[in-house]
This record gives sequence, structure tokens and C-alpha cells, in this order.
Amino acid sequence: MANITDSLNELLTLEGAMCAAVVDANSGMLLGSAGSGVDMELAAAGNTEVVRAKIKTMRALGLNDTIDDMLITLGKQYHLIRPSARTEGVFVYYVLDKNRANLALARRKVQDVEKTLTV
Repeated sequence: MANITDSLNELLTLEGAMCAAVVDANSGMLLGSAGSGVDMELAAAGNTEVVRAKIKTMRALGLNDTIDDMLITLGKQYHLIRPSARTEGVFVYYVLDKNRANLALARRKVQDVEKTLTV
């Protein structure tokens, strides 16, 4: 099992990785962050609202399922959000440079890191 700092540093080893965070989805507060290029306090709070909205919509639709990950594609960046399967109320937020990152590898990397993350 990896602690938050080790997990975030592992995410930053991928080509194109800019920053990453582990966020408490109940409060919107950062549990840890690494890298640069994004105001992580603001991003944590804002993406908490995104996660909450998706969960609310899934419930309203009667979907009995879980979120593997969420992708927000910007002009210059990918933003990946992956709720923790092991720790309810926690998600990994991962920002990548769209021109340098391989999205498939990034999704695999955040999946692997999330599996071993201890909070």
C-alpha cells in the first residue's frame, strides 16, 4: 500500500503529467497534492461539485452503478477524476498536458495508483 505522497509522486512520473491531488469529496478539501499548473485548492472544491452532481444524477436515473473515472477535456489539458473504490468519499484528481500525455496510459496509471492508495 502506498501513502498519499508516494501515490501522487508516482502519477507525476508519466509524460505530460502536470499535477495531481487526493481530495475528500465530502468536504472538498485536499488530502494531498503535488505538481504545479493548477490552483489545487480551487480545483479540489470545484471538482467535488462535479463528482457530487454526477452521483446525484446517477441516483435520479436509477443507475445502480459506480463511476470508474470522469474525463474533462480542455483545449490544452486533460482532467481525470477517479473516485476511490476502496475509500468512500475520496477521489484522485489528475491534470495532464493534452499535447504531451497519452490518455490511455494516464487512465491506466491513475487506476493502478488508486488501487494501492492508503488514506
